[in-house]
Amino acid sequence: MTAEFLLTAIVVCLIPGTGVIYTLAIGLGQGRWPSIWAALGCTFGIVPHLAAATLGLAAVLHASAVLFTVVKVAGVAYLLWLAWQALRSGGALAVQEDKRREPGLRVAWRGVLLNVLNPKLSIFFLALLPPFLSGNPATATVEMVELGAVFMALTIAIFTVYGLFAAQARAWLLSSARAMRWLNRSFAAIFVLLAGRLAMERA
Repeated sequence: MTAEFLLTAIVVCLIPGTGVIYTLAIGLGQGRWPSIWAALGCTFGIVPHLAAATLGLAAVLHASAVLFTVVKVAGVAYLLWLAWQALRSGGALAVQEDKRREPGLRVAWRGVLLNVLNPKLSIFFLALLPPFLSGNPATATVEMVELGAVFMALTIAIFTVYGLFAAQARAWLLSSARAMRWLNRSFAAIFVLLAGRLAMERA
């Protein structure tokens, strides 16, 4: 593993995507521990994609337009559902003063689904990891697993920091009904935009 890979992985994890937005929404809406569960779920949601990249299955997904479309449509529908959950009173992602914490496993499971239903992640890892391999075919699989494990560790660490930061801001937001209202609308709009971007993706 090289410093170049670490830097690349950190930058990739820092860039706000669906997982970061979800973790922020949970941190703002439910607090510290739920945000950690969200980060954990998002991290485990990339495991199937890392496995697919390691085993070469990502190439199959890329080559199969039908399979890619099926996963993509499911992902778009799920993102739109999350947008609705941010807008709906009592929704899972709504930021409200009387919001009750959900069971951690439920929060984590939504994070898992969020990443599992993004077909571009497998192709992303297939493009990201190979350039950092040693070039030895005998150790390629082991190296891919090692790089994937480092990427997962960075993901959960960075997402947890995002979530804890959001949880710290929660108290201030709960003091302003207007801020909560605009925040919920903003999260909904972001998830709709992410759904639109995913819908435009091609295998």
